[in-house]
Amino acid sequence: MVLGAIMLLLVSEYGMVQVLRRLICLSQPTEEMPMTRNGRVVFSQMGEVVFGRPAAQAVAEQAARLGATRVLVMASATLARDTDHVARIRDALGHRFAAQYQGMPAHSPRGAVLDATRMAREATADLVVTVGGGSLTDAAKAVQLCLANDIDSTEAMDRLRPGGPLPQAPRLRQVAVPTTLSAGEFSAFAGVTDERSRVKEVFHNPGTIPAAVVLDPAMTLATPEWLFLSTGIRAVDHCVEGICSAEAQPYADAQALHGLGLLASGLPRVKADPSDLDARMDCQLGSWLSMAPLATGVPMGASHGIGYVLGAAFDIPHGHTSCIMLPAVMRWNRAANAERQARVAAAMGHPGGEASEALHALIAGLGMPRSLDAVGIGRDAFPRIAERAMATPWVPRNPRPIEGPAQVMEILELAA
Repeated sequence: MVLGAIMLLLVSEYGMVQVLRRLICLSQPTEEMPMTRNGRVVFSQMGEVVFGRPAAQAVAEQAARLGATRVLVMASATLARDTDHVARIRDALGHRFAAQYQGMPAHSPRGAVLDATRMAREATADLVVTVGGGSLTDAAKAVQLCLANDIDSTEAMDRLRPGGPLPQAPRLRQVAVPTTLSAGEFSAFAGVTDERSRVKEVFHNPGTIPAAVVLDPAMTLATPEWLFLSTGIRAVDHCVEGICSAEAQPYADAQALHGLGLLASGLPRVKADPSDLDARMDCQLGSWLSMAPLATGVPMGASHGIGYVLGAAFDIPHGHTSCIMLPAVMRWNRAANAERQARVAAAMGHPGGEASEALHALIAGLGMPRSLDAVGIGRDAFPRIAERAMATPWVPRNPRPIEGPAQVMEILELAA
């Protein structure tokens, strides 16, 4: 009885009670209530999420739990240089610490991923701990795949591309300590940029998802304000495109809607008071919940797809791509999913309002860029962006069907 009550409280905390009731109801079909929907939720290989505890202590505990004796720390160069956070983690690891890599460029270029792979190989690492943002997190996932598949050149990384045989599953595991809100640590996807084509590719294997994630709001205090807030909008983008997907499902909806509420409340509070650790914790929890759609198979849409192109081809940070593209995509999609968009507006505290306007107001209040022109991209680049966007995984899954580049151009005009 006590255990059941505890479980009910935990589920309620994350907005899941109604979903579980619905799933229980659906699991008991009767002649009066025929089964009217179906789906499949695949749970990841992540073992634990630890939140609200000092990162150094939590990382040391995870290394011991996983039996690691040779830990490679991959850290943000700024964090390692300007704070003692990374040093504390090294000290807490003690004899388990083997080597440190730092300085991963934005968008995880292949060459830098290979540099980190060589260090991991030379250190005979049996665990990688990442301390930093999304590019670092994704790079470590790619390192795992490179080691497992004997990749030692940028050309050989072609074997990891989607569409071919599934790469060998990694043996090296990862513990992630994120310092931004882009939430890539909660997925098994690694975004890596091919410098030859300036195209960001997605490498995937279920085993690349971190074994554990440590959410410590104090670790984000040194993150530049623009980066923390803009990656928060990236997490909002995960929530919104998941909720509005034509392939949405109740399990992901429940988490994404609650995550969106935490982010819509927490981000303005961080903007008003950067020292507010409770607000930062809300944002971290919101970013975690934002990944439920992706983690359970719900596809993203045109905001993510176009954002991949803007990041790889124009070096626009992914947080900024979401700030610019998400409201425009929502306006363009409204004819196809107005009811879903109404849920988004309500979760953001604007029941009865337009989701695109609620998003526009949130982004403006955070002082983020809201147009392509604001980041130096003119209409002359639109045809190239539109062509490349059609080749991304997400534009073809947009809830309002996109048949070709001309329709992408319509969205880009809305974001001009």
